[in-house]
Amino acid sequence: MTVEQTLVLIKPDGLEKSLTGNILTRLSETRLEIAGARIVRVSKELAETHYAALKDQPFFQELIDYIIGKFHGKRKVMALVYHGENAISKVREICGATNPEEADPRSIRGAYGRITTSGIFENAIHASANPEEAEREIKLWFCPDEVVYNIYPVKETKVKSVKLLAWA
Repeated sequence: MTVEQTLVLIKPDGLEKSLTGNILTRLSETRLEIAGARIVRVSKELAETHYAALKDQPFFQELIDYIIGKFHGKRKVMALVYHGENAISKVREICGATNPEEADPRSIRGAYGRITTSGIFENAIHASANPEEAEREIKLWFCPDEVVYNIYPVKETKVKSVKLLAWA
């Protein structure tokens, strides 16, 4: 038994088309536990760091514009951490192939994804590919206090002069 965690992002097109409930229902078939969830307004810096491995690809800028919501009315994503036995392979199987046209029609991407006339892959969801990528991505999208388990080592630290928004 390999207990893992994986990052899942419901992308702006998934939110714009109100597919969140459908996608979460499909992901529940994995019998994994949600260990963290948040809605994130994706900055250009976060997007570029997330997709850093693809920075030399000709489609990099379109990918950044897509994930920050430039092509959609929803400039946000839903970020989730799924935790449990073989989490990465279970989630990736339900997600389907990255290219929606190659994805099994019963998968999330096969059912809800499309390639736009301008060639943009709108595949509704992202899922980490391996344990190393999952750790890097989870640490990028979540602070330790936002995940219900200490899935990676943590340390206590004091931060001085930090300005935070507070409810008025």
